[in-house]
Amino acid sequence: MLHIRLLSALVLIPPVLAAAWFGGLFFTLLVAAVTVLMAWEWERLCGDTAGLSAGIVGAVGAVSAVVAASQPLWALAALALAAALVAVERRRRDLPRPLWVAAGALYVGVPVAALVWLRADAALGREALLWLLALVWATDTGAYVAGRTIGGPRLAPRISPKKTWAGLLGGMAAAAAVGAAFAAAGSGLGGAAALAGLSAALAVVAQAGDLAESAVKRHFGIKDSGAIIPGHGGLFDRLDGLLAAAPVVAVVMALGAFPVGR
Repeated sequence: MLHIRLLSALVLIPPVLAAAWFGGLFFTLLVAAVTVLMAWEWERLCGDTAGLSAGIVGAVGAVSAVVAASQPLWALAALALAAALVAVERRRRDLPRPLWVAAGALYVGVPVAALVWLRADAALGREALLWLLALVWATDTGAYVAGRTIGGPRLAPRISPKKTWAGLLGGMAAAAAVGAAFAAAGSGLGGAAALAGLSAALAVVAQAGDLAESAVKRHFGIKDSGAIIPGHGGLFDRLDGLLAAAPVVAVVMALGAFPVGR
């Protein structure tokens, strides 16, 4: 199973990095396509295969991804409207879990809009996005390695029995190393100590996103959100940490709070 996971990563990471590096329409279209797939996964995760709600969420999410670069507030308003429409539509048709399915518009759409808006920043967008991707991947890797080699007390045994406190600390350490490396490489995001500290804090956010998705799957009695990525499961299984961290980084940038020069 591990070799399949590694092979999938080797296939998927290069186009993602290329999209993040070049930005523009290529990145926006990639994010929009992922949004549609995640909307479909979310509806199936909630136990429904009707398709209409996923179509609404996916379509609005994809449009919001395109709009978010220049009009982030309009993108967020569209996502809120999509959530309301899905809830009303499902109640009218007496379909199950209207609020759960409607929540997918925000759970999927807000991070997507944050990523597109983040990359569109002319000054720090590319560096910030690459740093975010690297720290989330480092968090997952560090948590996996530390959890497997050290073990110890469980982090949240009722939600995700395999996660440990050692894994969390390992993920934070790996993310901090990424932050220090980006500072040393002259990314412009901040000094080594400050960016390492911010990266470690975001590792906690990413792990919380991982646990949140695990809680949703446990609630619905599902092991994986999908099977689109061999060895990893669905897109939610691979992107849960990024979905949690992206809005936080967007807020940090919007507030001008990157520790530049510190």
